[in-house]
Amino acid sequence: MNKQYFNLSEDDVFNAFKSSRKGLSPIEASNRLTKYGLNELVTKKNKPAWVYFFDQFKDFMIIILLVAAVLSGIMGDMVDTIVILIIVLLNALLGFSQEYKAEKSMAALKKMSLTTARVNRDEMPAIIPSQELVPGDIVYLEAGNIVPADIRLIEVHTLSIDESSLTGESTAAHKKADTINEVEISLGDRHNMAFKGTLVTAGRATGLVVVTGMSTELGQIAGLLQEDKATTPLQKRMEYFGKKLSYIILFICFVLFISGLIRGEDPFTLLLLSISLAVAAIPEALPALITIALSKGAARLAKKKALIRKLPAVETLGSVSFICSDKTGTLTQNKMEVIETFENTVLSPSFSNTPLLLSMALNHDIQFNQSGEPFGESTELAIVNQCIDQLTIAEFHTLYSQYPRVSEIPFDSDRKCMTTIHSFGDQFLVITKGATETIQASLTDAESKHQLLALSNKWAIKGMRVIAYGFKLINTLPQEITSETVEKDLVWIGQVGLMDPPRVNVVNVIQECIEAGIKPVMITGDHPETAKAIAMQIGIMQAGDKVMIGTALAQLNDEQFKMEVLNIAVYARVSPNQKLRIIKALQSNGHFVAMTGDGVNDAPSLKAANIGVAMGITGTDVSKEAADLILLDDSFGTIVNAIKEGRRIVDNIRKFIKYIMTCNGAEIWTIFLAPILGMPIPLLPIHILWINLVTDGLPALALANEKGELDIMKRPPRNASESFFADGVGLHIIWVGLLMAGVTLTTQAYALHNASAHWQTMVFTVLSFAQLGHVLAVRSDKTYLFQQGFFSNTLLLLSVLFTFCLQLGVIYIPFLNEIFKTQPLSLQELGFCILMSMIVFHAVELEKLIKRLKNVR
Repeated sequence: MNKQYFNLSEDDVFNAFKSSRKGLSPIEASNRLTKYGLNELVTKKNKPAWVYFFDQFKDFMIIILLVAAVLSGIMGDMVDTIVILIIVLLNALLGFSQEYKAEKSMAALKKMSLTTARVNRDEMPAIIPSQELVPGDIVYLEAGNIVPADIRLIEVHTLSIDESSLTGESTAAHKKADTINEVEISLGDRHNMAFKGTLVTAGRATGLVVVTGMSTELGQIAGLLQEDKATTPLQKRMEYFGKKLSYIILFICFVLFISGLIRGEDPFTLLLLSISLAVAAIPEALPALITIALSKGAARLAKKKALIRKLPAVETLGSVSFICSDKTGTLTQNKMEVIETFENTVLSPSFSNTPLLLSMALNHDIQFNQSGEPFGESTELAIVNQCIDQLTIAEFHTLYSQYPRVSEIPFDSDRKCMTTIHSFGDQFLVITKGATETIQASLTDAESKHQLLALSNKWAIKGMRVIAYGFKLINTLPQEITSETVEKDLVWIGQVGLMDPPRVNVVNVIQECIEAGIKPVMITGDHPETAKAIAMQIGIMQAGDKVMIGTALAQLNDEQFKMEVLNIAVYARVSPNQKLRIIKALQSNGHFVAMTGDGVNDAPSLKAANIGVAMGITGTDVSKEAADLILLDDSFGTIVNAIKEGRRIVDNIRKFIKYIMTCNGAEIWTIFLAPILGMPIPLLPIHILWINLVTDGLPALALANEKGELDIMKRPPRNASESFFADGVGLHIIWVGLLMAGVTLTTQAYALHNASAHWQTMVFTVLSFAQLGHVLAVRSDKTYLFQQGFFSNTLLLLSVLFTFCLQLGVIYIPFLNEIFKTQPLSLQELGFCILMSMIVFHAVELEKLIKRLKNVR
């Protein structure tokens, strides 16, 4: 830090930045943004495009192929040299395009996940991107926020900040606004400062931004925060598989080379053929294809209001078997309305309004925008609107000056209540609002306790959320204002009953979940009867399902809970720590869990879940940082849409693995088996490289755009650890690869038997066309191509037609004949090649019929 802002008084720090509690004007903020720059950390620079391009030539097999091409030129065969170099260049361009596009997609996703800050601009609250904060801005902090800049605190209410990322202290630092007189003091002892990147765990505060961007304490150690590009588990598995497969292919190529030498083949031709086969058969493009599929899927999800923060989440989505969702705002509309109020008759001082109405008007954190409209948390907003309906807006605001707030204990999900303390003449008025059992525990009168519980149960059965109020007058404030010293010996003054209607179509979405083998579970802070009523209304409660409350869960040990957890559909009155237990119990039963959360205390459960889901509208910064997925509309339906998209993406990845590995296998079998069957080597190196370029390139990429299977949400989740060669994929790769090679070799035998001078061109053509037929057939595991429709994946159809035309050009354009060593085929020969290649397509379609018949049995 350049200056000791913690030594400055409130007035001095305002003077230093020419600011005030009103905040900066928009014009001044814009000028300072130009002067100081964006409030962001400088991250590791992305590689320029040319580096991505030249990286394509680092592969060992490509280097060997380039050396072989040069040697070919030295030996006088310049045509082969030029063609091989052109194909290698085209392969490099394709690889560059894939990697660069994947990198750009990931950069776009990162930009979408930027955080915001709440500031004062010309004395009015505003929400701006955190990047646009400037020194002199007035910033509001509350539990769940990530501190957006280095801030000098000027007003603090029981503020605690987790500064472990900077100081290493495991316990949260308690903050005050007092000026610090010491000159040399460690970061952890600067109690009037909040530092960029730290987490607000409790309370709230107002502060002045003093340092932004790389000048912050965090910015000074930003070099330690540089992250390498993450690799997803799927990519790691495919890279590992690719390495193992490379060894096998290299061994086969070595055997091919040695056996050719024994037969007296030309050594250099054999070497070039072996290298070409290795280059074509090793699936080096798979990791890039997977990245493109995942990042494109993430971009599609963002358009559907689901922002993916961590790329591995895309592949994990398809394996989710339990969705544990908060009720309010996710399953419901988050538009609370006060349905009923009840005021208890109590002995109390003379108020200008009834005690309940006064408490409802004072105990909240609602703010008002420039238009004078209230905004804030939905339950508090409903209560404030109820007050405004009963009072005039002027009377409502007058209450704040009549009974000013002097202290508070903010709401937290463990206590399930919130307390505010107000001046009341020579005394102090303590108002606590919260869950029924919390207020009941703080009462002294037994009859009130009984009446409160009975009325709350009655309302809960009707599906209402109950907020109870207690209050008391005290003569002096305790030295430490904590829940233990303040929230006791209260008088029950009444309660309000609110309802939040279910979201539109949530019943249909939940039914879709159940049909997909996904069990939805509702977690709420509501009364258990309220929770049960809503769960039955929207279809979460099924036959045999149970409701469990937090106190009952606390009495079960882990083994007992593991036995019960699969039958529980509703959790009521549970704490954030118990959410963590729910996740672990489900995971111990072998399930993949998606867990929603919006509070700072939800962060551990969001991290522990297989898919942590944060709320984009109501969620805290901490919950969003911990999550894998952010719901931009806070809707349960968006989670289900994300799961559907995740299943589609993983299905498509399986399809192009199936396609590429089958085609590569066919090339290996064709080259390897021909000499064994007494026939000459059927393809030239240039043919192999061409097939690899045109068939493994465009059609494979187009498979990533394939629509979801018709039954995608009518089948159970796929286990994420399941091999990509399970469920018949491995068997398909073997038998279709052998069939494709068999069709190709049969064509070779037929052409040689008839003494056709075009036999090699026919072999080349059949293998190319067979692969195009195969890609059309593998678009679906169960649905025939004619049922899917040729135009349901236009990009794939165009890529197949384009590749088909390219192959015809290689056959019939004279100068390409010289390059590719091909000859024009007669119409009869071309027709024969097309018919032979169609065998593969119809065989794969027949495979679908056999699967259907097995399923019927």
